[in-house]
Amino acid sequence: MSGTKRYWSSRIRDLTPYTPGEQPKDRQFIKLNTNENPYPPSPRVTEAIRAAAGADLRRYPDPDATPLLEALSRAYGVPQDRIFAGNGSDEVLSFAFQAFFDPGSTIVFPDITYSFYPVYANLYQIRCRRIPLGADFTLPVPAFFGGSDGVVIANPNAPTGMAVGPNALRAILEANPRAVVIVDEAYVDFGAESALPLIGDYPNLLVVQTMSKSRALAGLRVGFAFGQPGLIAALNCVKNSINSYTLDRLAIAGGVAALEDRDYFDLRRRQVMETRERAAAALRDLGFEVLPSQANFLFASHPAVPARALFDGLREAGILVRYFSQPRIDRFLRITVGTDEEMDALCRALAALLQAQK
Repeated sequence: MSGTKRYWSSRIRDLTPYTPGEQPKDRQFIKLNTNENPYPPSPRVTEAIRAAAGADLRRYPDPDATPLLEALSRAYGVPQDRIFAGNGSDEVLSFAFQAFFDPGSTIVFPDITYSFYPVYANLYQIRCRRIPLGADFTLPVPAFFGGSDGVVIANPNAPTGMAVGPNALRAILEANPRAVVIVDEAYVDFGAESALPLIGDYPNLLVVQTMSKSRALAGLRVGFAFGQPGLIAALNCVKNSINSYTLDRLAIAGGVAALEDRDYFDLRRRQVMETRERAAAALRDLGFEVLPSQANFLFASHPAVPARALFDGLREAGILVRYFSQPRIDRFLRITVGTDEEMDALCRALAALLQAQK
């Protein structure tokens, strides 16, 4: 055993952690690699944070994040006992893996999906079985029918951006009545249909969302989940066994303000969706295959130029996108939807790179 890992527990000694997207510090880039919102949060958010950044910071925040739960209840029409809030949806997912899946149990998720899922599974000693997506990256719904102790589905999926409708999720829920089905809806506000209306019918459904994407609060870390009271109680049990104060005063205040400014939320997500469709058409004009996306990113591949070469060329040109060196998707780039100006710059840079390859 190397000296570096001498004191590590066996549980993490061979763990491969999640690799976040690059956050450069050495130069300015057009940053289209981490699915952040290209627009700032609602002005009400910064006003609320300033108001909250006073003498009360010496006090612990509300451990239940009650003002945020109340705002979520109003915004989504869901009782507070069916809502959980945490420090970003990643933390909510981490708590869910601990709350609902025993060590040694087996869960299923797609072979191409959010790469944090296998990290959590390995960390919590849960077996995972990866179900291959179709050749066109669609979800093979019947393959998720039974035979496991849990199901995790990102909808829309990452990194493909493709989504399934509620009928497909309903079929999966009905085929797994004794297993918790987690539907990770980090990108749902960009055109997909939420599974939230199903929670009343299915006590095994947990719907996880975030304010990082559509509400432009990636830097504030506010995530939440919806489910029947038994599932929410389990999440609170895990939370209060680790850290009762997962959301600080500023995050609670900012989250409430973001939820209350519905007009701003609708304006910005419409802008992102319109730019997405415009950019997808421009990429197709350049010869790219672009998967149908209902997220705030595009998954694109060019038949003549390797994705890695395009990734490196874009970085040299000052534009960051995401490249995954793994089977089936190593010919694709995942491109966050930026402003119209940023996407125009991306297309110009790609056109130049393609021309240089001729």
